[in-house]
Amino acid sequence: MLDSQTIKTCKENPTIRDIKIKNIEHAIDQAEMMIKESKMNQEELSFLKRKISDSRQDLEILYLMKI
Repeated sequence: MLDSQTIKTCKENPTIRDIKIKNIEHAIDQAEMMIKESKMNQEELSFLKRKISDSRQDLEILYLMKI
């Protein structure tokens, strides 16, 4: 989840917000590729899926700041 300082900075600086969006999108893509190609155990897969879910929520917050 985004901390309050990150949210404040992203509100004040659209360039930083856009970079943060690109970084999160890339991280989600990479994590999804790891899931598809991995032989991780169920616990590790669940952890990674939770992180992806959290990242998607962060993206939604950042996308709403663009409006």
